[in-house]
Amino acid sequence: MARYIALLRGVNVGGINITMAPLRAAVEALGHGHVRSVLASGNVLFTSDRTDVGALKAEFEAMLRARFGYDAWIVLTDADALREVVAGYPFDPDPPDRQPYVLFSSKPPVLAELAALSDTMDPAVERIAAGHGVIYWEVQRGQTVRSAFGKATARARFKSSTTTRNLRTLHKLLA
Repeated sequence: MARYIALLRGVNVGGINITMAPLRAAVEALGHGHVRSVLASGNVLFTSDRTDVGALKAEFEAMLRARFGYDAWIVLTDADALREVVAGYPFDPDPPDRQPYVLFSSKPPVLAELAALSDTMDPAVERIAAGHGVIYWEVQRGQTVRSAFGKATARARFKSSTTTRNLRTLHKLLA
């Protein structure tokens, strides 16, 4: 059995409200085991004997659309890959005046496009570094949505393939 982590995009923000108990029940109804949600921001851990990540992702998104009635997108990863992402964080993981984030994407060209923004950023406000299937992002507290990278990642064209998590949330997912 593999341990998977589904990172739902846009849950409990912008009018998409899902309580975690019905979400867990819906994932269990798909036949997955050991289902657990972490925080109320759309993080679901589960086990499955299935190994086709693309099929699992499609099934999960279809369930969200049918059960909760919204245009759902997730990034699906496994626990080992998430451990590698967390271990690879290249900046101070607990800076006093900055937020440590990881942007996940299911589309490598999107990651390349966003990583190219590095040269246009003010390093006093934020900085990014490309990782395997992610972009690591460190931003000054209070500037997340106002920063150049924050504004870029909010564009509608990235909605279906990206989601961002605080590094502290990722540690909770692995605990």
